Amino acid sequence: MAMPGSLRRQPANRGLVSHCTHHHIVVFLLTFFSYSLLHASRKTFSNVKVSISSQWTPSCLNSTAPELQPYELWNSSHLFPNAEEATLFLGTLDTIFLFSYAVGLFVSGIVGDRLNLRWVLSFGMCSSALVVFSFGTLTEWLHFYNKWFYCCLWVVNGLLQSTGWPCVVAVMGNWFGKAGRGFVFGLWSACASVGNILGAFLASCVLKYGYEYAFLVTASVQFAGGVIVFFGLLTSPKEVGLPELGADEDEVSVEEDANRPLMGSDDVDDDDRNYSIQAADNDNEPKAIGFFQACCLPGVVLYSLAYACLKLVNYSFFFWLPFYLSNNFGWKEAEADQLSIWYDVGGIIGGTIQGLISDVLQKRAPVLAVSLLCAVGSLFGYSRSPNSKPINAVIMAITGFFIGGPSNMISSAISADLGRQDVVKGSSEALATVTGIVDGTGSIGAAVGQYLVSLIQENLGWMWVFYFFILMTSSTILFISPLIVREIGMLLHERRLRVLAE
Repeated sequence: MAMPGSLRRQPANRGLVSHCTHHHIVVFLLTFFSYSLLHASRKTFSNVKVSISSQWTPSCLNSTAPELQPYELWNSSHLFPNAEEATLFLGTLDTIFLFSYAVGLFVSGIVGDRLNLRWVLSFGMCSSALVVFSFGTLTEWLHFYNKWFYCCLWVVNGLLQSTGWPCVVAVMGNWFGKAGRGFVFGLWSACASVGNILGAFLASCVLKYGYEYAFLVTASVQFAGGVIVFFGLLTSPKEVGLPELGADEDEVSVEEDANRPLMGSDDVDDDDRNYSIQAADNDNEPKAIGFFQACCLPGVVLYSLAYACLKLVNYSFFFWLPFYLSNNFGWKEAEADQLSIWYDVGGIIGGTIQGLISDVLQKRAPVLAVSLLCAVGSLFGYSRSPNSKPINAVIMAITGFFIGGPSNMISSAISADLGRQDVVKGSSEALATVTGIVDGTGSIGAAVGQYLVSLIQENLGWMWVFYFFILMTSSTILFISPLIVREIGMLLHERRLRVLAE
């Protein structure tokens, strides 16, 4: 009995190895470190908040600052009368950045599908580096302090940094097809965590000279990275004469493979009849998918809403975990910062392993469902973690495994899957738009979440914050439940066909 094409696919690892060249490795590394540098500049701002708050408050109210005379000369330009108001403004800047970043993601995805991805990515990196330099270094050198100027710069920075994720995911989606995508993207999505570690390292090396040098170093490295991306990144295999991947791997049946070449130019008219979004030939400009068309693609809205809930939880750990450890257990700030790295470590391992499992099953939603169910239990357990650093680190890594792993999968591998559906088969012009929609919706959830976490913690305590995280994680499962049911049904159907074929 002949087996259906879906049951005769190549194993994920064979498909991956057979297509991998040194160009793939270069693309992997360039996109990995380009987004790592963008995340490093964000982490730098988080790491120097204490120093900034000290600089923005008068020395007479700041015990960490030397008392300089005459008072009028050294304190007339400070922004806030006390450290509490300065800290509140720094939190406001975080919220401003996240909202502008979310809005920018929707726009950047559309722009990325219509312009050269390399141009958009390098422009965003270099321009964002200049804004970061102006925010943290230039204003300090010129002794220019203005709240509205800081807010405007951080809005612009959020918009510019939003060019990063849609572009790098789209480039990776062009180079790495569905075979092995879960494992490759799971490993690659560690770029954000690596950027956090890199930002903390760069800032700590020069912070003793002044917080402005932390911004200077990260901005300089990011600008240099943008220049390297502009001259070195290949956005598509066709730029070096390689066949494009993704459209010819899983969606085309074996019978179609036998009758016609996947990348042939003789069947252009046939392609135009079968697919609604397709480049007619290499000489014409490809038609990019529209925003509302991308929203109507199967699974995009559901995964976007699910990611809004999950990114809220994931980014809350990113912003609040060191503060929670210091506030709840009384640990030193430096110790809390070092211990919080274990959450990122768990996310890196979780994203890689869960991506590999989803490649073997060739289904993403069931893997997400199991991980998120375990995440509910790990959140409940972590909320009751004892005052012990080793035990806390272990439970924290487990929590990162089950929360950070699915978050990395949705933002990378699943976004690439959604942009490579039958409706956009043979074209890459939906990848950046879809990625922008998914990550933009997630960033809105993350922005709202930072305010809610502080509100819940202040009025109800940390235990209710974890109950809120459990609710949001459960909502993530709820949003993707139709996809879970459908893909589990497909797995059972394929298993029955496999048994009949034996």
